[in-house]
Amino acid sequence: MNDRTAALQASPSAAIRHQLGYPVIDTDVHTNDYTPALEDYVANYGGVGLVDALRRASGARRNATLRDGRDWYEQTPEERQQNRTIRLPWWARVTRNTLDVATYHLPALLYERQAEQGSDYSVLFPNNALAALAAGDDRQALQRAINHYHADLYRPFADHLTPVAGIPLHTPQEGIEELEFAVKTLGLKVINISGGVRRPIRALAEKYPPGQYPDIAKHASYIDFYGIDSEYDYDPFWAKVVELGVPVTTHYGSQGWTGRSSISNYMYNHIGHFADASEAFAKALFFGGVTRRFPALRVALLEGGAAWGANVYIHLADRFAKRSREGLRHYDPRETDRKLLLELFKKYGGSLTKGRELEGEALIRATLGSSYTSDARQPAAHELEDFAAAGIETLEDIRSRWVDNFYFGSESDDRTIAAAFNDRANPLGAKINAIYSSDVGHWDVPDLTEALAESWQLVEQGVISETDFKAYVFDNPYRLYTQANPGFFKGTAVERALAGKL
Repeated sequence: MNDRTAALQASPSAAIRHQLGYPVIDTDVHTNDYTPALEDYVANYGGVGLVDALRRASGARRNATLRDGRDWYEQTPEERQQNRTIRLPWWARVTRNTLDVATYHLPALLYERQAEQGSDYSVLFPNNALAALAAGDDRQALQRAINHYHADLYRPFADHLTPVAGIPLHTPQEGIEELEFAVKTLGLKVINISGGVRRPIRALAEKYPPGQYPDIAKHASYIDFYGIDSEYDYDPFWAKVVELGVPVTTHYGSQGWTGRSSISNYMYNHIGHFADASEAFAKALFFGGVTRRFPALRVALLEGGAAWGANVYIHLADRFAKRSREGLRHYDPRETDRKLLLELFKKYGGSLTKGRELEGEALIRATLGSSYTSDARQPAAHELEDFAAAGIETLEDIRSRWVDNFYFGSESDDRTIAAAFNDRANPLGAKINAIYSSDVGHWDVPDLTEALAESWQLVEQGVISETDFKAYVFDNPYRLYTQANPGFFKGTAVERALAGKL
């Protein structure tokens, strides 16, 4: 027995894959760049200045250092308290499993171990995929170099592996430029974006110019989620995404946001932060009407689980029943029968009113408040309904513009995935598009041979059915990629597996 055969027999995930009658598609595998090779490539691509930009960007962490450059570990507890220096991720990579450490750095080894992983096809997220976003004016040039490096690095293994293309979206135009280059020139098939762009609050930036007040500028900002209340029109970018047939992915995080800014505890900041950030991004696309205008847009929101997708879907349906244009009639100040209200107060409220004025709008002011009086400024017609831009008229509209467009990356041990497949609780009997996102390469997966087997335990424990498991590891991921691009799996192991099955 050779080492390869022994490794396959020892892999619990390989054993699970062997008993399945369909391929397994892993939508979230994290790889690490071998830094000297990446830097050499970037230097040849754009010069040593671009390497310096890469190093600065790779080391950049918002609110992680003081102005003198000292990071969290170099600050005293008193300084952390004084400056609110948040505790950032630490020990986030696998180290003890040395074989896996090598695997995440060496494409040929990862390719060789796909069967041990139990996967037929993996979408890769190299650790520097979006490093360029912190590179300032060098952002686009550096992003292009990094994308080109990953395209060249993984091209020999394209039947099993494909890396994402990082796309900067500070403006729609730069996004379009890098998207076209990544797809048309490099042949990349999936894009990865940040779920939002941090921008200065203009009123504060004018009063406190960032160059003069960098400490204030670090905090005096907001996040533009592209779909609602943006300073830019991102529709041309979404249109180009659909035209080129690429699914959008994001691992956007919220560590450092209010409520996730502990100065001492990483887990306090970590739990739920991907879900919160992705929820903000997805709701912006929904309420901004992006999923209405681009029904073919496919977006994967990774590492946050699928339960939040079900929760938001349920809340959208429940709130629409109360806050649609028809539902709002229950709360319209003009709908109050003032004559009846006055009669009831006169009949039953004598001990409360004690001779106080009740005529005219006085009773309205005393009960509902001054904002409900007839002379108060009320929302104009175009301000009345929060669901208007999304074009929601029925529950079916909500289902099509939330459930159809969004896919939710769930890790192998995520028991909350049960909410995604709970068609009794989800409106209109819908099932949320949970997709298998093993997250191998990060600290939550100490052994890449165990993730798929860990997911199968959800079936053995009755958390999900075998049908749901198939949807999770194959049907939903397959639909995500092929609805965006019907030829996505042409020439891959997935196409071969399906042909063999048929």
